[in-house]
Amino acid sequence: MRILCVHAHFDDFEFVAAGTFELFGRKHGPDLRAKVVVCTDGRSGHHRRTPEETARIRLAEQAASAVIGRYEFERLARPNGQPFGEARLPSNDLLAALWKSIRDFEPDYLFCPPLPADPRAGVHPDHITVADAVRRVAYMINVPHAFVDDYPEEGRGEARWIRTPVILNTWDSYIGQGPQSVPDLVVDVDDAFDQIVRQSWCHQSQIREWLPWVGRHGIDPVETVEQWEAVLRRRFRDQRAALGWGDGAPLEAFSLTSWGQTPDWERLARDFPAFRRPS
Repeated sequence: MRILCVHAHFDDFEFVAAGTFELFGRKHGPDLRAKVVVCTDGRSGHHRRTPEETARIRLAEQAASAVIGRYEFERLARPNGQPFGEARLPSNDLLAALWKSIRDFEPDYLFCPPLPADPRAGVHPDHITVADAVRRVAYMINVPHAFVDDYPEEGRGEARWIRTPVILNTWDSYIGQGPQSVPDLVVDVDDAFDQIVRQSWCHQSQIREWLPWVGRHGIDPVETVEQWEAVLRRRFRDQRAALGWGDGAPLEAFSLTSWGQTPDWERLARDFPAFRRPS
């Protein structure tokens, strides 16, 4: 069992799928490999640190979260080895890099941001770019020479067959309400909430500095991990309210796509931990 989360920024994963990954690990034990791929270099999005300092700090924060979460971590890079910046449109080298990363890891399940269908939905450029890139590259996962100009070594010898993963969209509160934001399945992450807290707490430059300064994410300034836990629980309660689910356990929500394999419910129930269809 291999699961992969592809996201734009350092800390995106912890807000949408860290609990699910933790519970996957508890269910599948040593049979699981989990990986997180971040598609930007982390230089942007800080009000007082230099871009170089911000990039260095956020890379270290994600590495610390990976140790706690016991997942592999990759900062995506172009075929020439250079990382991607933020606020970019989809490019051929981004598609090539994602194609190579997915083929190398060969996940059973791939999690990525959603694409908004409603023109009234909010647009986070980097999230949309990553979602669009995953959708565009999904069919080519098992086209072995699709990016041979970028990766010439892939054109040598007989190609390796790669299973196409099930591709799911994570919940994105910025998109807002509408039919496109109603999830297909949810995971009760109450038993893993301490892990979500610990992993997200690694991202100090985000949750204690940048996000409170921005002032539009409902994240108040905090000084202790206990205060952060209270803020995080409120965020999960707000998500339930936005989905019309009332009070209850913290949930991570996902939507199925037809970008990759289309699973049946029996497979999802067998593979996913604490899984259920939303009522």
